[in-house]
Amino acid sequence: MLRAGSKEAQSRDNNNQKVYPQPMDETMHRNQDSIETMISKIFNNISSLKAAYVQLQAAHTPYNPDNIQTADKLVIEELMKLSELKHSYRDSNPRPAHASPQDSRLAAEIQEQQSILKAYEVMVKKFQSQIENRETEILQLQQKIQESNQKKMKLEKKIKQRGLLAKESEDFEEENGYFSVELNPSLFSTIVDAAYKSIHDFSKPLMNMMKAAGWDLDAATRSIDPAVTYVKRAHKKYAFESYICQRIFGGFNEESFSVDAGDLKVSNEGFFHQFLAIRAMDPLDILSQSPDSLFGKFCRTKYLLIVHPNMEGSFFGNLDQRNYVLNGGHPRTPFYQAFIKLAKTIWLLHRLAYSFDPKVKVFQVRRGTDFSEVYMESVAKDVVFSEGGEMPKAGLMVMPGFMIGATVIQCQVYLSSVKYAD
Repeated sequence: MLRAGSKEAQSRDNNNQKVYPQPMDETMHRNQDSIETMISKIFNNISSLKAAYVQLQAAHTPYNPDNIQTADKLVIEELMKLSELKHSYRDSNPRPAHASPQDSRLAAEIQEQQSILKAYEVMVKKFQSQIENRETEILQLQQKIQESNQKKMKLEKKIKQRGLLAKESEDFEEENGYFSVELNPSLFSTIVDAAYKSIHDFSKPLMNMMKAAGWDLDAATRSIDPAVTYVKRAHKKYAFESYICQRIFGGFNEESFSVDAGDLKVSNEGFFHQFLAIRAMDPLDILSQSPDSLFGKFCRTKYLLIVHPNMEGSFFGNLDQRNYVLNGGHPRTPFYQAFIKLAKTIWLLHRLAYSFDPKVKVFQVRRGTDFSEVYMESVAKDVVFSEGGEMPKAGLMVMPGFMIGATVIQCQVYLSSVKYAD
């Protein structure tokens, strides 16, 4: 029987005990590969971080807030990846009690990368602070721009209320070639001709609408002036031109031209600037931009005066367009657009008349007044003047005349007691 602790027992125990040697070389190689992989990731991360930092610097010159935010996000993402690598290494490689030279080298490299990381963090914070300052500056500038726009809108509203519908500076004049426009009687005479043409042009759709609505044009002609006898049926059109003129030229001798302008006082130069500005614009564009301007009020007033409710009701079957105008609107119907072309030329004539010093005077002649070649012109070009016969008389006042100092622009009249060519 063997005793415990005897040599035989110990020998038997030693023989039964199996020893499994640890694969030290394999473990070391695995650790080594893991460390090298970690270092490779760190260096790749540092390279990406540097690239993101360079991108962040480039976004500041020139300053671009969107690019700065994009680069800032990239820098933060790379810093987070580097932080994750640091924590991953610490979790898988706890610091040994006695570090080997290899561990010391790796620790030194990690320490160096951590120093770089801290430096980048400081730079990022600095850039973030600069971004916040720039954003504050941008907000302040945006607020100033908004305040400036509000002031601009208020000034534009005041200008539009005064009837200044476009830029009146020398730049505007030069851009549109207005330096070549001289204020003289010849220019005024040209605008008078354009005004009469616009009256003639508007009388056509007015008469066509009457015909389409079943009006008796002979009766309508008599209602305008029953005392006038027309030699030719075609001459009755002058009655409608006279009807338009009498209404649209009402108040021409007033500075406000029958429009409520408050206490507005405009110089001769101011009127001429208005003439130049409005002349270059489409009347529909003017009314779209400034429906309540003096010109807009003029259009509404004269339209309601020329187009009677009964007339409009028969034309359109309702008063919708009239009510739209009464409520401050400017309809885009063909008939109203034809009217505002007329209104623009008469408004231009008024602006130009008040550009002279002294201002242009408008005059008319009474029916039965002896014909004068100085002050009158026959609106019908087929008149035959007989020598030594009875002096022709003014039968119908069609278009008024104007006096610019000593210069006379004849009024247009329909003559009675004369012969007309066949």
